Amino acid sequence: MKPSKLYEALHALIGERVPLHVWGACGVGKSQIVSQVANDLDYDFLDVRAVQLDPVDLRGLPRIAEDQTEWVPPKFLPTSGKGILFLDELTSAPQMTQAGCYQLVLDRKLGEYVLPDRWVVIAAGNPASERGVHFAMPRPLRNRFVHLDLEPDLDDWCRWAVKAQVRPEIIAFLRFKPELLHTSDTTSDANAWPTPRSWEMASQVLCGIARRQKTQFLSGASEFEAQLLDGTVGPAAASELVAFIRLFRQLPSIDEILLNPTTAPLPTEPSAQIAIATALGRALSDTSVGRGIAYLDRMPTEMRVMAMRDAAARDTAITHTPEFVRFGVDYREVIQ
Repeated sequence: MKPSKLYEALHALIGERVPLHVWGACGVGKSQIVSQVANDLDYDFLDVRAVQLDPVDLRGLPRIAEDQTEWVPPKFLPTSGKGILFLDELTSAPQMTQAGCYQLVLDRKLGEYVLPDRWVVIAAGNPASERGVHFAMPRPLRNRFVHLDLEPDLDDWCRWAVKAQVRPEIIAFLRFKPELLHTSDTTSDANAWPTPRSWEMASQVLCGIARRQKTQFLSGASEFEAQLLDGTVGPAAASELVAFIRLFRQLPSIDEILLNPTTAPLPTEPSAQIAIATALGRALSDTSVGRGIAYLDRMPTEMRVMAMRDAAARDTAITHTPEFVRFGVDYREVIQ
């Protein structure tokens, strides 16, 4: 299930209070998607790391009240409102701790504690193939969840990345090399490898280097950049990314393109065209969209559509301009 489908599934099932368990490799965005849905629905998001709990932590501690023993539930469990109780890294918790979740997941209670009506339990974990800390989920607990498997998807990631202001060279590179979005080799002991999460980190690395260069000259900046990217996405992916970034930086500037859209240089290499289209999608506004379209008209159809989709996703004001409306009519069959 790709991220956009998981997003729809969460929206469909949360209102029914169906317990869900999201499976997926590390770094594919499980917790981020659940958090995003909570934000969209104006739900509280309570992230409980099951691996940090002992078996007795969920039920709480006993105390004497009126000559009887009663259980005092932990303060982190909700008592009112609406929200998502997110049991992250559930499969990293020992089986006794997982067993403590039986009643909470299905019956929505723990001893005397009752989960409020407008709260839903969602859990997430990595499969055993990821070689992390893993304890098999007991069968009775498995049967209490609806299980959803999350897999990375380039189109979904790019749509998210545009809105999240991920650097355009990262987005353009992955469009040119989509197989590098997620290439985890679970038999390797490498410290870094490409995942959706590590590509977001690579964007932050480039932003940090750029800010540093503005305030202080960096000797051997390109080598320094390569070393940091090696430690973010792994040496193989980083070497290809660094080569792509060199190409990206040699392309016409967006300012030059928007000042002279009919005469600005037009690259012929597919990788360079993807880079230009992605950069334009990042930079266009409702006042410059006409000039951007004039330049894009000189490029292949798929590049025009790519740039305009990015621009519209990032800034909805663009969709109300006459230029975008005409573009949408001309390309209505492919822009959806």
